[in-house]
Amino acid sequence: MSDKSAPDNDVRFLIYQRFAAEGRPPMAIEIATAMGLSPLEVEASFRRLADGHVIVLAPGTHQIWMANPFSALPSPFAVRARNRDYFGSCIWDALGVIAMLGGEGEVATRCPDCGAEMSLSVTAGDVGPEDYVVHYAIPAARWWDDIGDT
Repeated sequence: MSDKSAPDNDVRFLIYQRFAAEGRPPMAIEIATAMGLSPLEVEASFRRLADGHVIVLAPGTHQIWMANPFSALPSPFAVRARNRDYFGSCIWDALGVIAMLGGEGEVATRCPDCGAEMSLSVTAGDVGPEDYVVHYAIPAARWWDDIGDT
């Protein structure tokens, strides 16, 4: 089987399934074992998914750094949903984790201006507290210019 024949959509599905269930991204060998593929086939699939902006690989590796909205690395946006802890790379992703996992959860972060602790919750589709403001310093059209720094 050539690297180009790895079923990218199935690999993508397993990435998200494992991230949601375990709070961490799977390694290529785990997906290879689950799908009956070689690790090289899965790594090639990871590369294609990264090239398509579906996932982000840690620089110089085949390790998943982000499968948006999930972040494999701790960030200032800690999420609690479905009795499990996750990280989002930004507030947009943190809220996306909650949405992806059923729409209820909490985000703990800090004010980027003063450093004060902040938390918000999503319950029954309502986000609170209502007086928070979300600011994006980089326009969405430029996020992928340097997704790790956005």
